[in-house]
Amino acid sequence: MSTKVKMEAVKLTILGCGSAMPTKKNFHSSQLLEMRNKQFLIDCGEGTQIRMRQFNIKTNRLNHIFISHLHGDHYFGLLGLISSLGMLGRTADIEVHAHPDLERLVAPQIAYSCGDFPFKVNFHPFNPRKNEIIYEDRSVTVTTFPLKHRVPTCGFLFEEKQAAPHLIRSMIDAYEIPIKELAAIKNGADYVTPDGEIVENSRLTTPAAPPKRYAYCSDTAYSEKIIPFVEGVDCLYHESTFLEEDVARIKNTLHSSAKQAATIAAKANVKKLIIGHYSARYKTNTPFLEEAKKVFANTVAAEDGMSFVL
Repeated sequence: MSTKVKMEAVKLTILGCGSAMPTKKNFHSSQLLEMRNKQFLIDCGEGTQIRMRQFNIKTNRLNHIFISHLHGDHYFGLLGLISSLGMLGRTADIEVHAHPDLERLVAPQIAYSCGDFPFKVNFHPFNPRKNEIIYEDRSVTVTTFPLKHRVPTCGFLFEEKQAAPHLIRSMIDAYEIPIKELAAIKNGADYVTPDGEIVENSRLTTPAAPPKRYAYCSDTAYSEKIIPFVEGVDCLYHESTFLEEDVARIKNTLHSSAKQAATIAAKANVKKLIIGHYSARYKTNTPFLEEAKKVFANTVAAEDGMSFVL
């Protein structure tokens, strides 16, 4: 029997998967990612806080918000969310990661409307045109990678760090290994018994589960330059604003079609593709799913309120 620390599943909830014009079905872009007992909000379009309440999302572990770019459908909900968190009695600071201009645009409104709240909103600027680590703790890393859009835009790669191997309790007990030796064994050390016998680490441990990786590609034209950053991820969200038939709109707006999103997924060998950010001109998401599945079978068409376990 092995000794294992219970790890919570990596869970993604779609709060909004519409594009610039919201519909009755789909609000503006926003997602909540739960990873290693933390909550990360990805984009915060108008209506994000409404969806949180409708979907019974509790935000007691939400401390970091990541904004992909400064088109309104990806950040107009930020001020309302912050205001509501203050009225709900939040005391922990909020960390917002975004293009440097977001602080200039939003900070005065926060100071005016939310200045008496018992928490601060701290802005952490980054350059969307660069590939860099913008957040890291003991168990999670968040990296940006450039996308191709009309304003500086980036994707986000959320990665778990590799957990330590699990101790095999029966072997630990059989060799009567002292507690003080266990940390070294979890870090890969062999164990030497009082009689000088070397017990290899592989006999005392089993590997931890592979770390999960989630990539978020918001507004972007088709670009194979992102493939190295999303290669082999457990789940890729890639915008699919239009269908392939709308060639002119795709080119003029620097967005992607469902087929193009699926092509990226196939070339990058990802495990699952989620498409979204649908234009309001379409009445149903079915054509998007059909178009994408012809290229990449393991595709899901996002809807507000959907949850996925990686």
